[in-house]
Amino acid sequence: MDRPARYALYFTPAPGSALDAFGEAILGPGPAPGPEALRAILAAHTAEPRTYGFHATLKAPMRLAPGATEADLLAAAEALAAHRSPLPVGPLRVAALGAFAALVPVAPPAALGLLAAECVAALDPLRAPLTPAERARRRPERLDPRGRALLERWGYPHVFEAFRFHMTLTGPLGPEDGATALPLLAAAAAGLPDLTVDAVSVVVQDGAGPFRLLRRLPFPA
Repeated sequence: MDRPARYALYFTPAPGSALDAFGEAILGPGPAPGPEALRAILAAHTAEPRTYGFHATLKAPMRLAPGATEADLLAAAEALAAHRSPLPVGPLRVAALGAFAALVPVAPPAALGLLAAECVAALDPLRAPLTPAERARRRPERLDPRGRALLERWGYPHVFEAFRFHMTLTGPLGPEDGATALPLLAAAAAGLPDLTVDAVSVVVQDGAGPFRLLRRLPFPA
């Protein structure tokens, strides 16, 4: 049986920007930046993040509720973007998030969490309830009571006070690969301009394929 499409709301860099070029170098099909040690680690540990693409999640992947359509989702995202202004976030740094490497803001503004919360709440009426398999994939047994409550209510545990803006660069790394990759990724990211979140992007995953961009919705200036 074919898997139903899943949709998500991301921040993705503006096409052609320095941040977009960096993400393409790390997760794209072309040669990775940096020395051979970094290229080898990225070749071995980026299969999963390549499926999701270079992004920061604002509304986690979801199936559409019965009766909801892709057009409904796009209309809700357009309404969300229409009253936002570009949000200065500041410089980014490479950090370890658990076993993963990611780009994170040096000093994330409170408004960034508020934007993510608004994205979660605005699109949730279009979300299908979790299936048992989807719930199990989130490993609820590893969550604290608040995390389990967020998972049950919103379909994802890392929302609201548990949200952390990040742009994933690798899959899970062992201690040795992590110790090698983090400083090399930091060197590759040196010189990236300060981040401004200036749009939201609606993306879709057809079956088990990679997520693809449906529409990037810039915020009014």
